[in-house]
Amino acid sequence: MNLTLVELGALDLGSFDRVLPPEAAAAVHEAERIGREELAGRRIWNVNSTALGGGVAEMLGPLLAYARGAGVDAHWAVIDGDPEFFAVTKRLHNRLHGMPGDGGPLGPAERAAYERALARKADDLVALVKQRDIVILHDPQTAGLIPRLPRGVAVIWRCHVGLDVPNELAREAWAFLAPYVMQADAYVFSREAFVWDELDPARRAIIAPSIDVFAPKNAELSPAAVEAVLAGAGIRTGAAERPTFQRLDGSVGHVRHRATLLETQPLEAGQDYVLQVSRWDSLKDPIGVIEGFAEHVVPHSDAHLVYAGPDVTAVADDPEGAEVYAFACARWHQLPDGARERIHLALLPMEDFEENAVIVNALQRGAAVVVQKSVAEGFGLTVAEAMWKRRPVVASRIGGIQDQIEHGVSGWLLDDPDDLRAYGEAVVELLRSPERAAAMGQAAHDRVRDRYLGTHSLLDYLELFERLI
Repeated sequence: MNLTLVELGALDLGSFDRVLPPEAAAAVHEAERIGREELAGRRIWNVNSTALGGGVAEMLGPLLAYARGAGVDAHWAVIDGDPEFFAVTKRLHNRLHGMPGDGGPLGPAERAAYERALARKADDLVALVKQRDIVILHDPQTAGLIPRLPRGVAVIWRCHVGLDVPNELAREAWAFLAPYVMQADAYVFSREAFVWDELDPARRAIIAPSIDVFAPKNAELSPAAVEAVLAGAGIRTGAAERPTFQRLDGSVGHVRHRATLLETQPLEAGQDYVLQVSRWDSLKDPIGVIEGFAEHVVPHSDAHLVYAGPDVTAVADDPEGAEVYAFACARWHQLPDGARERIHLALLPMEDFEENAVIVNALQRGAAVVVQKSVAEGFGLTVAEAMWKRRPVVASRIGGIQDQIEHGVSGWLLDDPDDLRAYGEAVVELLRSPERAAAMGQAAHDRVRDRYLGTHSLLDYLELFERLI
């Protein structure tokens, strides 16, 4: 079989009663009742290209578990692919962001390879879905499945990436994908500016991504638990005992695996650090994060930098990850000794998704400042996570990030992601002003509560489903 079905649990939407205002919680429970009635007898299928790594996978698991807990028959299928297929889809991903990526073509040969890889997956998907089902296909990897699904199945294409002002590279990706996407019954984008010119306005919906604040990645951790997890993962010196955490199913998990670190010496307990958590992707600008910190933060503070990303051997749908990580390591080795000893590159273990999530949680909660200095971004999932944890965030004024952060109130926006001096000065300002950083963190938490919880996404999807059925 060319599809992998992801096992899903069921989560109770009643958990949100603890964090939402009463009127918002009441609206969620009313929508839960409506959804259970209107979607009875239908299955909701979500299809993407990986169950591990990346924001889409992180969002799908909890959203679908909450849907199942509400009585909706939700499912998740993952397509596999060969290196040729993922080379084409990574090229599309980069160009949807307006970036050339590997600079390769998107011609007839690439289209043939793309369709050939999806043909067998389409057969397996068609065998699973039934009349009246709803299928949500995520991002470029799945767009080619749209024409192959039978009549009577409602098909939604969900694009998580985009560009505020499209350039010719973005339009080249649109031209490749449009023959498939235009056959969908609806298309979903993260913000209005990302919607393609050619698409029917009547069939589009805007749904912002969201985070699950009860998952291991965002659940409350005490300061002692933060230190224990970081020590257990080998990121920081400290307690040697094996730290525990609560899994989504309520069982107890243990931090068993250690991160792989490139550093001259370990990060000591009590040392302030600045953090960026990202894939090893040129669009996340790891080189700029490293160089800007070395040049403009190291001379003006005692803080360290931790740049943490997934183990590059564990993310199947990102063929550039190992290459970008290698570039980051090479740049680290070229730094002066005084800067190099303050910068730590971490490959986070991916053997256990929930273990990985709690390590990220601890990293974010322990950080003095969180950075997301991307040069292109559909939505800053790690930005929302850090904001929920009341961290001051310095991030690029691009894509969905500029919707998430109110500059100077709930975070700090960089007008030019390539301005390393401005990035460094913003970080230093927050390191030197703990009261301002704390106020910014509280405002950030409130903004996520009001806009970017999973309940908001579920309500928006229910409205879209009602339009389709």
